Amino acid sequence: MVAESDREQWGYAPLERVGPLRFGMSVEEATGAMLTRGFTSDAVAEIGTFGPFKQLRTGFRAAAAPFHRADVVAYYVGPMGLTCIAVDALTGPQVTYEGIRLVGRPPSELSDELTAHLVSTDRSVEITPGGDIGSQDLGMMPRAQRAGDVLLTRLVFGRPNDWANTMSDCVPADEMLGHY
Repeated sequence: MVAESDREQWGYAPLERVGPLRFGMSVEEATGAMLTRGFTSDAVAEIGTFGPFKQLRTGFRAAAAPFHRADVVAYYVGPMGLTCIAVDALTGPQVTYEGIRLVGRPPSELSDELTAHLVSTDRSVEITPGGDIGSQDLGMMPRAQRAGDVLLTRLVFGRPNDWANTMSDCVPADEMLGHY
């Protein structure tokens, strides 16, 4: 696990960007943006199709990190480009939104803080398929990730649009599985 003080600090602009990654980027643009921040990438993998479009995945890790690690996973759908970004609870950058730390927290703490924010800004409080609090309006779906005997938040960000009506629609199946 990477200590909070050693994590890269990223901001989140809902439905627009997560750190240096902007929704709609091509694989090459995302790889270049991450390289400038000190992250290397895995080979691009085809993970399936979404209608007529190929669905691709790229894992990014800090340059000095072990080869098997993926701090950030980017998902792309055909001509829509980057559509979904997952940030690892144990090793990924800390992503903040409106002063709320989103990554690597006990799910109940994030749920309480996110619920208070959603209510105070007149947004819908939604329960994700995994039972966590998420938001279609903000394009975020927290997922629980194991850290030994503890659960921490792994954040999945997406931008539903013409190809996906909801956050659940735009999150690839492998992100809906458990992460250890």
